[in-house]
Amino acid sequence: MRTSVKFFDTYIVITGNKDEIQMAEIDHAFYDDELDGEMLKAHQQVYAYSQHQLKSFDLNLKPKGTEFQKEVWKALSQIPYGETRTYQEIARIINRPKAVRAVGQACKRNPIGVIVPCHRVVGVKGLTGYYGGLDLKAKLLEFEKIK
Repeated sequence: MRTSVKFFDTYIVITGNKDEIQMAEIDHAFYDDELDGEMLKAHQQVYAYSQHQLKSFDLNLKPKGTEFQKEVWKALSQIPYGETRTYQEIARIINRPKAVRAVGQACKRNPIGVIVPCHRVVGVKGLTGYYGGLDLKAKLLEFEKIK
């Protein structure tokens, strides 16, 4: 199943089934499948987020990745709305202080963007890469500053 939620000038496309969410990505495609279970819940939560009505997600996420990537993504999910962490801080949080670049690669491969907030991770000197582009990362961070 897929569903799309309008966000800025694009969509957040969510992929999964009634039991779990497997992917959320920025796309220009619109999907309107019949939803139930976890997909309906994800659609409702992403919509609420886009309206400043939700600051954290409560979904059954099942992203595909290595154990290291999943550990990083779990740490990203703990970054509060409106706050950022550096790649270095995430490496320390997961007890791998020398794995800063690997943390960056795990962020790059995050299949559940926005819901698992890799946009909240920045470099020591400021904004760095984002799969949707730096402009989108800056927009997301600015969006979350509005309370």
